[in-house]
Amino acid sequence: MHAEDRHQAILRRLRERGSLRVTDFAEELKVSAVTVRRDVEALAERGLVARVHGGALLPETASAPAAFQPPPPSGPGLVFGLVVPTADYYYPEVIRGAREAAAARGVRLVLGLSQYSPDEERAQVRQLLSHGIDGLLIAPCGTPGDQDWLAALGVPYVLVERRSGDDVPGAERVVTDHAHGARLAVRHLAGSGRERIGLLLRADSPHSALVQEGYLAGLASLGLSAPDALRFTIAAPETDPVRRDAQLDAFTAAVEARLLDAVLVHNDHDAIVLLPRLRVRGLSVPGDLAIVAYDDEVAALADIPLTAVAPPKRAVGVAAVDLLALRLTDPGRPRHHLSILPELKIRASST
Repeated sequence: MHAEDRHQAILRRLRERGSLRVTDFAEELKVSAVTVRRDVEALAERGLVARVHGGALLPETASAPAAFQPPPPSGPGLVFGLVVPTADYYYPEVIRGAREAAAARGVRLVLGLSQYSPDEERAQVRQLLSHGIDGLLIAPCGTPGDQDWLAALGVPYVLVERRSGDDVPGAERVVTDHAHGARLAVRHLAGSGRERIGLLLRADSPHSALVQEGYLAGLASLGLSAPDALRFTIAAPETDPVRRDAQLDAFTAAVEARLLDAVLVHNDHDAIVLLPRLRVRGLSVPGDLAIVAYDDEVAALADIPLTAVAPPKRAVGVAAVDLLALRLTDPGRPRHHLSILPELKIRASST
């Protein structure tokens, strides 16, 4: 069982029973207690669980006077569901922000993970509704055309980091302005004297189109060209590793041919993967190629710390909870679509 599968199993058990004992759960999963203890520690670092001696609790339960007593009544007693694709890459800070905002309002937050499966997503939402949630925060994993079912939930909902819902009655959303983030990156690279600025996108990202939109707009505003030869798309490593390897080789060959002297890479992982490939060809960063990564999850940990666009993930979680709470307080208020600006974190890869 992979770490992500164990993490999801731990979160499911905590939602079902409110507590978990490491030794018992390790025996159930047929893994060592050390493995489960490390999983609990990883989830605790993201704010998803609270560690106690020998086990774990949901964060809102951990503040109770005794380990297995229910939490005291709080605030209005509302319960919000939060369904996101994963508790790992990108979403931990979104979850943390939502949890902090919910706690400040006396709202209980219950987490569900869709694992990028529309069927699992609907199952998680059905389960949350059966538990009596008052509202839903959701980052849908399907295409915009597959999300009309949300209008029939019977409870208010807010889309998180998804721009669909414009024509769905009652839909509200909180998103990062990814196009603005890409424009920031392009302007920074151009300001460093780079003129042949490329783009490398992950094919499976729901934000790729917006990043490309901002990239093109940024170049146009500076009077720089954006030929197709400077734009690259790569497959996710788990979908088609052979094709992905060929696509990365094509990109590094273009750098070697001096077709580009800078690049915006979406996402961090792919930007880090580029570094040894460039080094093998005798190319230096930032000398031959300046790099700006997008997401800023692990960009600072690269052997050459990567300049990165940092989406306001925690602020998105906070704003989503606030928007849903306001909708419940005032059902007749105008519908809101909130867009929050990312920041550029400048590091060694572009200076």
